[in-house]
Amino acid sequence: MAAALLFIVDPLDSLKAYKDSSVAMMRAAGARGHAIWAAEQTHLHWTKSGVSAQAVRISLTDNDEDWYRTHESEARPLKRYAAVLMRKDPPFDLEYVASTWLLSAAVREGARVFNSPDAIRDHNEKLAIAEFPAFVAPTAVTRDPERIQAFIDEQQDVVLKRLDVMGGENIFRVRVDDPNRNVIVEVMAQGGRRMVMAQRYIPEIAAGDNRVLLIDGEPVPFALARIPKAGESRGNLAAGARGVAQPLSARQREIAQAVGSVLAKRGLLLVGLDIIGDWLTEVNVTSPTCFREIQDQSGYDVAGSYISALEARLI
Repeated sequence: MAAALLFIVDPLDSLKAYKDSSVAMMRAAGARGHAIWAAEQTHLHWTKSGVSAQAVRISLTDNDEDWYRTHESEARPLKRYAAVLMRKDPPFDLEYVASTWLLSAAVREGARVFNSPDAIRDHNEKLAIAEFPAFVAPTAVTRDPERIQAFIDEQQDVVLKRLDVMGGENIFRVRVDDPNRNVIVEVMAQGGRRMVMAQRYIPEIAAGDNRVLLIDGEPVPFALARIPKAGESRGNLAAGARGVAQPLSARQREIAQAVGSVLAKRGLLLVGLDIIGDWLTEVNVTSPTCFREIQDQSGYDVAGSYISALEARLI
């Protein structure tokens, strides 16, 4: 069944085709005969007649340096597409939230949007772990600098994170005797005005921050262990980590099956879990990635599996 699919992404020229998961999705869908349309969140608009987007139809090439061709452009109601795939990267700021409001309105008009815009709003990628405390290392989320300091005293070695960024930005490891401890806490919490997540440092980060992908609630059989570079404690590819595809461990599968069965029912067709050692650290719902790295190293067709799951939802 050939269908028109709209991908809401960052500017096409900014996507690195050799590693970009959205491009992998487009290629997999295009290979099945689907028409691929692309738009940015700035191209979304609403009038009394409904939610539309100024979109361009593209065709895909196999050349990672020159990976697409543009064709006609038109403003089309979102409900006229077989599916709309929201693949805009964070930051999850007010503009992103406003886009999900428009997408929710489009859903009410009959559009099929993946991931569900309501679910994207409801699942902060850091704080969503609070729903699954059995799988979470000691963690505190607070604006109160004194509570953060008490948590550092208790745990001795912690990681502080903001709730609204990605790619390893604004993540600090703080030991109890760190001479910069007070200023880091002050800057992160902004004197009690900004929420901060504090997690006990998990030494297994040395073996990798493992990305486990869930497609319609089922785990992809390979995780990508993102191994920090020397002198780093951040397992993010954007921070220089090295990605190694590995079969899921028993613990990773246990976490994935427990979390996946809950989230798929909420319209989260694609989820990226971050697991360090035995512990779930993040639940990524905006634009989970690592498709290409897993496929290139393991041979498992992640993008094809995703498009198959999408097609099953559209039947």
